[in-house]
Amino acid sequence: MPLKIMIMGASYGSLLASKILFGGHSVHLICLPAEADLINAEGFRVRMPIRGRKDPVEIDSRKLPGKVTAGGTTSANPADYDLIGLAMQEPQYRSPGVRELLDAVAKSRVPCMSIMNMPPLPYVKRIPGLDGRLLEPAYTDPRVWDSFDPETLTLCSPDPQAIRPPDEQVNVLQVTLPTNFKVARLKDEKATAMLRTLEKEIDAVRFDAPEGRVELPVKLRVYDSIFVPLAKWAMLLAGNYRCITADGMRTAQEAVHSDIATSRSVYDFVIDLCLKLGASRSDLVPFEKYAEAAQSLVRPASAARALNNGLPNIERADKLVQLIARQKGMSHPVIDAGVALVDARLEANRKKAAA
Repeated sequence: MPLKIMIMGASYGSLLASKILFGGHSVHLICLPAEADLINAEGFRVRMPIRGRKDPVEIDSRKLPGKVTAGGTTSANPADYDLIGLAMQEPQYRSPGVRELLDAVAKSRVPCMSIMNMPPLPYVKRIPGLDGRLLEPAYTDPRVWDSFDPETLTLCSPDPQAIRPPDEQVNVLQVTLPTNFKVARLKDEKATAMLRTLEKEIDAVRFDAPEGRVELPVKLRVYDSIFVPLAKWAMLLAGNYRCITADGMRTAQEAVHSDIATSRSVYDFVIDLCLKLGASRSDLVPFEKYAEAAQSLVRPASAARALNNGLPNIERADKLVQLIARQKGMSHPVIDAGVALVDARLEANRKKAAA
């Protein structure tokens, strides 16, 4: 039976939606009015690089077996859906309208899959041995997560990288690093089986290109371990947050490769922290593989761009990792300095906005 899936966030969410629509399912995207009007009128496009092919392929949602619709925060009742995706950035969930919809999602108890860089607080509570109250300072507003049962929420590591090209309409997404989504199982067997069905369908997709049918990258991989999505933490701390500088930003490639020894030190520290939390080394990604991928990351990370644009709040996975490490008696001077730098720049943004 076709599934009904709601995704909060149409930018990054359209990448996951494009994969789901191949299976004939219906996807409803929650987004801003102008985005919703455009998607309802023209669908969305996802451009995806293919290994060995000069030009990317363009996936047009209007030509896929499934159906996409879009609307604002009052356009959907979460209880009507089989699966809900969270694809906004963490600070957005306290926005008027979004906050109320998120609370309705929690109370519906519909299986929920986050594809945020910042893991929702209820998911972190699935990790044994952590005091969730001590992690709340890393969240813009931890109270928005209060209604969730951690067992109904899972985390999907947002490893694929994508941007909205600045010279295109907002219904166009360009994939820049076509890696896989890695999601942890849910406690409920039926909900996990639904994720595994999506995994198989996405695996089987072939795209009709001029040269013939081609396999598309960006798969969905379902894992039994709750620690697999945490592999992104080391990448965020060694790369994304080190794009932030005292007076501006740099590319992720520069952040990682301008001082490879420091990058490795930070990365290995976060890996060691994940192992201490209970992860297996096979759950995680070796530094060499990440460093190779970082060669293609020729834009500053979204957190750095948001800071440069004057936003008063950004996702603070850097602070979350720092606070988790403290609970385990661990610290790293580069991470501590980075967290202090982001704190200072956010404070400057807030003062400027209040002036």
